[in-house]
Amino acid sequence: MAEAKERALKVVADNRKARFNYEIGETFEAGVALTGSEVKSLRAGNATIAESYADARNGEVWLINCNIPEYLQAGRDNHAPKRPRKLLLHKRQINKLIGAVERQGFTVVPLKFYFNGKGRAKLEIALARGKKLHDKRETLKQRSWDRERSRLLRAKG
Repeated sequence: MAEAKERALKVVADNRKARFNYEIGETFEAGVALTGSEVKSLRAGNATIAESYADARNGEVWLINCNIPEYLQAGRDNHAPKRPRKLLLHKRQINKLIGAVERQGFTVVPLKFYFNGKGRAKLEIALARGKKLHDKRETLKQRSWDRERSRLLRAKG
């Protein structure tokens, strides 16, 4: 009878450039192995995933170049801000990611860092293929046309 309330996702970092620079394919939700000071820093809203990517090493997937700044109150037990972090995925998902990267030339790009309804830190990653310059120009043209069209329709009434 009592419906479970869905808590809104608390987005910590969003990689908006990824959708412009890459054609996004299949997306996955991955857990991230973090230390306590990293979680505290994330809860404060500090993280940058714009230049980060995921890499497969020894049958595991690692998040490389993600910047989570030090948590000031952690003192000497603080973490390294740009250390590689292990992504927690199912074996089948890992094999799919590794196969797509090695055989089909995809890149694994993080899209969003957030806390889910249970309060766990999650990372949305996607298989992506880099766009060429003419594709990016086409995207810009389409976006500006959509904006102009909505202005015209609003003005018409």
